[in-house]
Amino acid sequence: MRGAPPPRPTTVNAPLKPEVPRVQPGSFLTLHYRLAGPDGTPVVDTFADKPATLSLGAGQLAPAIEQHLLGLAEGTEARFELPPGAAFGQRNPELLQKVKLSLLRELGDRDAEYAVGDVVEFPTPDGQGSYAGVVREVGAPQEGWLLFDFNHPLAGQAVRFDVKLLGVL
Repeated sequence: MRGAPPPRPTTVNAPLKPEVPRVQPGSFLTLHYRLAGPDGTPVVDTFADKPATLSLGAGQLAPAIEQHLLGLAEGTEARFELPPGAAFGQRNPELLQKVKLSLLRELGDRDAEYAVGDVVEFPTPDGQGSYAGVVREVGAPQEGWLLFDFNHPLAGQAVRFDVKLLGVL
């Protein structure tokens, strides 16, 4: 008596798992991130709100922070500690500049009052953008000047960057 033929091996063509996207130069990212200064106080924090979307290399993050993101896979949660000056450069004393109050009145609100700690936006020479300075000192009224600090607020400081990559295109 002949038995049943031996079972034939079954071949299943299961699709391969797609590779998880990784951050590359020019990647479009959706992420939550928190940037904190040396005391741990967040300067920017998207974790409690909508995530940020940005294009790597477009200048939306400091280059040193972007370098830490390269190669990370979608879904990654990470924390980076950057040493003083690594993220936003060292403080530059040449970026402390006196500006005449008459010029501020010419460029902006003629009746504006300025105090130490105020952030003031200035137009770029080509008029296509702006940059900001922080008032560090107010000269005597008869002198008519303000001392501005045009350094990044975190220049020369250690920073912490927490990230959760939600999407990488």
